[in-house]
Amino acid sequence: MGTIRRREFGQVLAVTGLGLATGSSRSEAAGRKERRIPLGFDNYSIRALEWKAPRLIEYAAELGLDSCLLSDLYVYESHDESHLEEIRAQAEGAGIQLHVGTGSICPTSSSFKTDFGSAEEHLALTIRIARILGSPVARCFLGSRQDRLGPEGIEPHMKSTVQVFRKLRGPALEAGVRIAIENHAGDMQARETVRVIEEAGTDFVGATVDSGNATWSLEDPVRNLEILGPYAASSGIRDSMVWEDEAGARFQWAAMGDGCVDLETYMDRFARLCPGVPIQLETISGVQRSVPYLERDFWNPYPAALAQDFAAFVALAKRGTPLKPFSVPEGADAKEANAAFQKAELERSVRYCKEILGLGLRS
Repeated sequence: MGTIRRREFGQVLAVTGLGLATGSSRSEAAGRKERRIPLGFDNYSIRALEWKAPRLIEYAAELGLDSCLLSDLYVYESHDESHLEEIRAQAEGAGIQLHVGTGSICPTSSSFKTDFGSAEEHLALTIRIARILGSPVARCFLGSRQDRLGPEGIEPHMKSTVQVFRKLRGPALEAGVRIAIENHAGDMQARETVRVIEEAGTDFVGATVDSGNATWSLEDPVRNLEILGPYAASSGIRDSMVWEDEAGARFQWAAMGDGCVDLETYMDRFARLCPGVPIQLETISGVQRSVPYLERDFWNPYPAALAQDFAAFVALAKRGTPLKPFSVPEGADAKEANAAFQKAELERSVRYCKEILGLGLRS
């Protein structure tokens, strides 16, 4: 197949008027804003530590955070109500708001697992746990980019997800829990995620805004937020470095402040569009992925991609510079090295969010 010339994409940039973004310099710490956005983290950030919920809550309190997203159902020793009530009491005593989450609840997705029964049973369990723990949300996702590659693309999986959500409308409303679907692993772009939310029902379904996964879906995180923000109920936030290469672009997720996302603008818009929603740090640093958008076959799974949204992604790639991927030091224990790296990345991001971006409610 042929390739798309770079000049063509330059013309798209010119026509849409997006061009290169001119975000606030990260060196302007002296004039930082106090945005008063609650700050927390997703336990996936430090998954190699294999901590359970009680230790994660302790750690959130140690870091002076406001919240914690427990993004999987394996993080509890038990799903019994008495155990969950103990966790809730611990979190309330520490002043930590819990957000509850799980994985794929789409029965047609390649990511779906039957560990917790059918898709409906899985989501019902997540809602139940959220209710007991006092979580306002039950975070979940459809699947991954793999689901775009079938003959019908992502559409059948979006329909399956909507059907599952509709079956759980009653339990969600009764529990006072909002289902919060995440734009996840390149599965849906922001506009597709909004379609699922609106078709299921905005009275009980919202979004988990994931800034890192936006780059996986060819979106500038700021533009992704502008689309998903009005529906936001939770979040998974990290910085991204995106840069051009001979095939199109590459990206690598990074600790906050280490990427090329305009974080000052992002936080300004988050504060306006997502009042009361915490910034939950989900640092997944050290892994690179290719976005070979100059190869025509790459576009097959994206029949609905909009030129303006993609042009913003290209502009993001133009202002990025390459990063080195993480690798385990020679002679080091792989598990210990990964755990130490993940913990350091999260803690660096917490400091950046507090000291540079002015996030968090606690000193």
